[in-house]
Amino acid sequence: MAAAPPPKADELQPHPPKEQLPSVSFCITSPPPWPEAVILGFQHFIVMLGTTVIIPSALVPQMGGGNEEKARVIQTLLFVAGINTLLQTFFGSRLPVVMGGSYTFVAPTISIILAGRYDNETDPHEKFLRTMRGTQGALIIASTIQIILGFSGLWRNVVKLLSPLSAVPLVSLVGFGLYELGFPAVAKCVEIGLPELILMVAFSQYLPHVLHSGKGVFGRFSVLFTVSIVWLYAYILTISGAYKNAKLKTQAHCRVDRSGLIGGAPWISVPYPFQWGAPTFDAGECFAMMMTSFIAIVEVDWSLHCCFKVCKCDDDTSVDRQSGNWLAGHRYLA
Repeated sequence: MAAAPPPKADELQPHPPKEQLPSVSFCITSPPPWPEAVILGFQHFIVMLGTTVIIPSALVPQMGGGNEEKARVIQTLLFVAGINTLLQTFFGSRLPVVMGGSYTFVAPTISIILAGRYDNETDPHEKFLRTMRGTQGALIIASTIQIILGFSGLWRNVVKLLSPLSAVPLVSLVGFGLYELGFPAVAKCVEIGLPELILMVAFSQYLPHVLHSGKGVFGRFSVLFTVSIVWLYAYILTISGAYKNAKLKTQAHCRVDRSGLIGGAPWISVPYPFQWGAPTFDAGECFAMMMTSFIAIVEVDWSLHCCFKVCKCDDDTSVDRQSGNWLAGHRYLA
């Protein structure tokens, strides 16, 4: 067979991947030592708690669930995220990414919660179970279709048609839409939320450029430093009685002993499929979740594309495997 013609001089060619990027501390060929890797892994776990805790905390009360149901949903999210991360690490694309929940599915889940077919349920616990089963059915239908697209190789053809001009605004708008949920939550306890934002910026962006020694430590473990300091600060405010005469809503947002998750969580709980009962299916709910899955898979693919470049991976089949694994994890969550 004849060799392919050389590219034209005026055609743009991608930059070849470097062995070690200047702004990246560790690459695939230069992993961190085990002690530091364990600490970095724990920091990833802390970062994941943001989505893992916030999503159930926002959705479960609207479903009619209490602290016990909220704790069980959080445990399920953590368990499934760990299983899905191990699957994609050993059998999928094997990229150094951590799988977790997505804010993209919050909007269709809220639409399911507000559906009229659940309004006639007076018992909050039964309403939670019915709403969760409806969410299960919508996730199963949506994720099954996306798993087929991922593992069959069809999604690879769609990815070739996407460009940063179309993907970046989509991902940005999905993230910007969450500001109305995030910043009001910070304002509910500004004496704790504002110092945490300031410390995070200082540890991650300012101190690494000012200090000559230990700058890598502060930049690399900025989340651990910030969370530890702010939690200790909030704990001191709690035990010192700073919120003793405050409103109940203020105490719920500012005190470290009012979340109710520890008391509502069982000592040992192993999630399993259909733990809330047999799923129910509604055409409108499934269609809304399917459209959201397409948005989420575009978001994930472009995140993986950046990871491919850092890892010096140009295998398009990794996109298909990763898309299938990621959505399979969401299907198991149901």
